[in-house]
Amino acid sequence: MDPYPWLKALHVVAMTAWMAGLFYLPRLFVYHVEGLARAGVPRGSDMDLLFRHQERLLLRAIMTPALAATWVLGLLLAWLGDWWAAPWLWAKLALVLLLTAFHGWLARQRRALADGTNRVSGRAYRLANEVPTVLLLLIVVLVVVKPA
Repeated sequence: MDPYPWLKALHVVAMTAWMAGLFYLPRLFVYHVEGLARAGVPRGSDMDLLFRHQERLLLRAIMTPALAATWVLGLLLAWLGDWWAAPWLWAKLALVLLLTAFHGWLARQRRALADGTNRVSGRAYRLANEVPTVLLLLIVVLVVVKPA
């Protein structure tokens, strides 16, 4: 039995879970920042604690494990497929590194929201929400088209 298609399927599932979190967490930040400000809800309120809980759970229980699985499975696929000489793979890896850095930025923003030191506006979080979309588009094109 060839493990490659099974590993690829697991890689796609892990990547999908990670991307879902990368799309949703900045949106939660928008709701957190703007929702509390609009409602005049103080820090430490039930609404604030609910947002903090959802953000922490999304990051720790879904996004970070999915990030790790995406990387491990992706590197394993590159090794099994002997893709190391392919220029598209190196471009994809660079873009995945940018997604990983974005993930790290989101983790720092979550901590800032949790400890009350957030300095980022809801508008900036809305703009940040577009970063994973653009990177995903480029990554999918590289993987499917495999330009030379």
